[in-house]
Amino acid sequence: MSDNSPSIEDDEIDLVELWHAIWTGKIIIIVLTATFAISSIFYALSKPNVYKASVLLSPVSSQGSSGGLAALAGQFGGLASMAGINLGGSNGDQTSIALATLESRSFVEKFIQKHDLLVPLMAAKEWDKVNDLLVLDEEIYDEKSHQWIREVKATETPEPTPWQSYEKFSKLLSVSQDKTSSLITIEIEFYSPTLAKRWLVLLVKEINEFMREQEKEETKASIQYLKDELKNIQVSNMETVFYQLIEEQTKTMMLAQVKKEYVFKTIDPAQVPDTKNGPKRAVIVVLGTVLGGFISIAFILVRYFSRKPQIN
Repeated sequence: MSDNSPSIEDDEIDLVELWHAIWTGKIIIIVLTATFAISSIFYALSKPNVYKASVLLSPVSSQGSSGGLAALAGQFGGLASMAGINLGGSNGDQTSIALATLESRSFVEKFIQKHDLLVPLMAAKEWDKVNDLLVLDEEIYDEKSHQWIREVKATETPEPTPWQSYEKFSKLLSVSQDKTSSLITIEIEFYSPTLAKRWLVLLVKEINEFMREQEKEETKASIQYLKDELKNIQVSNMETVFYQLIEEQTKTMMLAQVKKEYVFKTIDPAQVPDTKNGPKRAVIVVLGTVLGGFISIAFILVRYFSRKPQIN
């Protein structure tokens, strides 16, 4: 073996030398770590509190309303499909459709527009706890003139677009369903706990109303179709079938008229949260300090070994 070949000892890091390098640069390490720690403290304190309101919902059972239709499903399913009627329809499907609708772009955009949420949603920067008021960013929205003044690109407008408002609201909204119990949890995070709770209540109300109105329109169309076809029927037995279908659809229509919680029933209503959900300031400070320590040590080691004379 050649005498010039490196030995195992040469390849190994000398821990004593490593400690010596760190000890030599201890002042820089302390200063940099302290700088990161102080910066992370200021950063953590600059972040406004965020509050989370939540509501627990249960899918409304459709068994009672569709029992009569389910009894007709096996015999007259094909005829009902022609009329756009779902005999014995699955409540699970209705729940899935409602959840998908709840997070859809069209529904959220209409919700924001209907309840005039654009300004608080897009221009808020913090919450005044003493006066229970939402503080708006003066660089984004001028409350006196009611004008959007945020800086944007030449191709954009100061007023946020529906797509931008949808994206912002989607980040605040969280929807989850327990696979075992089928219970649904909807949460909204926002600077103001009062508004978080209010928006959540309105959101549940709106999705129930939307699904209820949609069911009424579909049922009304089905009834009208059956009545129109009934005029052309010459077989008495078929008349009986159509009358039964019309009767069941009328029951569905009546249920939709009176049932406010049409798709989701509230189990645990939304409350104004008392404690903040974020930011985790202690975690931010700890991570910032640790990061500063790693960066400062890495800097010292790189500098030390780059200055160390190389032995050929």
